[in-house]
This record gives sequence, C-alpha cells and structure tokens, in this order.
Amino acid sequence: MKVALGQFAVASEWQVNLDQCLSFIHRAVAEGAKLLILPESIIAADMHDAGITVRTAQPLDGPFVSGLVNALAGTDLTLICCIATPAHPALTHNCQIVLDATGLVACYRKLHLYDAFSMKESNDYVPGAELPPIVQVGDIKVGLMTCYDVRFPEVARSLAVRGADMLTVPAAWVRGPGKEWHWEVMVTARALENTCYVAAVGECGPRNIGASMLVDPLGVAVVRAGCHPDLLFANVDKERIRTTRAALPVLANRRFKDPELNS
Repeated sequence: MKVALGQFAVASEWQVNLDQCLSFIHRAVAEGAKLLILPESIIAADMHDAGITVRTAQPLDGPFVSGLVNALAGTDLTLICCIATPAHPALTHNCQIVLDATGLVACYRKLHLYDAFSMKESNDYVPGAELPPIVQVGDIKVGLMTCYDVRFPEVARSLAVRGADMLTVPAAWVRGPGKEWHWEVMVTARALENTCYVAAVGECGPRNIGASMLVDPLGVAVVRAGCHPDLLFANVDKERIRTTRAALPVLANRRFKDPELNS
C-alpha cells in the first residue's frame, strides 16, 4: 500500500492550514497513495501566542474537518492528522482523527500530555482515557499514537499485540539538545521492538523539527524528510512484516502480559 507523509509549518490561521492540507490531499491522490498522514495540531499554531490552541479549537463537525472530508469525496484516500477539539467545561482534547470519503472513521484522544522539558501541554489539553484504536486501511491495520506517546513503549506494544501492522505518529516535536536524536531513536525502537512499520510525521515550523520518516519492521528508515515542508511517498508491504516476524519473533517470544490502561 502506498502511503504519503506530509509535513509543513502550521500557520496561525486555520484557513491557511486547510489549504495546505487540501494541496497534500490532491497530490497524494494524484500519486496513487491510499493513506496520507499529516502532523499534530494542524488547525493553528503560533509559538508566541500561548492561548491559540484553546481559542482556535474546532469540533469534529466544524469547518476544518468538514473541508478535509469534502476534499476526500470521490477518492479512496484515507487521511490521518491531529486537531484540537473543545473539551468541557474548558481546555481542549488533542484528537488524532481518521477521515475518508464517508467522513469520520475514528478519533483517538492523546493519552500522554507533554509536560516535560519545561513544556506543559496540560495547560491546553485534557488527556484521553482510552487505548488508541486500530483502523483498517486497505489490507493494513493501522494503530494510532500521537507525538509524546512514542516515549511510552507500552502504547505501541498494546497496538502491536492487537494486530497493528503500522503505527502512525503525528507530532509537533520540539527542538532542543538531543531532541532530534530522541525522535529518531524512539520511532525506530517502536518499529523494531514490535516488528511493524511506524509512520512518524512532524510539524516543521520555527519551534519543531519536522524529520518525518517511515521506518520498516527491521528499523530501517525507508524515507525521511529534513526540516522543510515536504511530501514523501513509500510503500508499506505486508510481506515485509510477515518475513520479519518469522525471522525475529519478538511478539511470539514475549513473556509479559499485554499492556492495559490503568484508570
């Protein structure tokens, strides 16, 4: 299955970001991709405006998502991205959404909020309380993770033991000493330890690193981007997963219980 990874610098106006997403959708369809993955928090961003996330959040039936669904009409493309949606009575949810021509397929509310390295994502978001879902795209089972989730191996393992062939990681990975290396190590480790593909797509604005990549089940980066806007294409091959798991049966050899979410 051909997948597309689209990274861009998120602007402060949602209409500008919607236009960028629509451009990626049209290009992905033209190239025959069946899945397009975009970064985290793509409605609006401004590193100098602390309140922008809560102020610009939109519901799942708002104009941003509706614009994406309209662009998918008549295509066989599935889109995965992250947006901020209103939470009651205040703040927002960091929602990874799966869309296709029929509308909303799935929604995952980010479990692990980035309260680390002097950042405090909980100022804007309410954490989710459910394990991320797995969605079927063509013949590939896709498990959802979001940014900081990649630092928690149990999230990826929970998806792998439930049958995921590929994990998606939309992100807004903040720059800092060693942070690019952390990103590469974590994404690669989650692929290798679960013998699955990982499609990690980063926002590439002034604060974040970009560095999108598709890593295969043996930890090899099939494609990768730099720090500028880009649209990458690569194939996810179920036979590659099968042969890797036959040669390296770490899932079959494990001796611990399946991860569970503690409430």
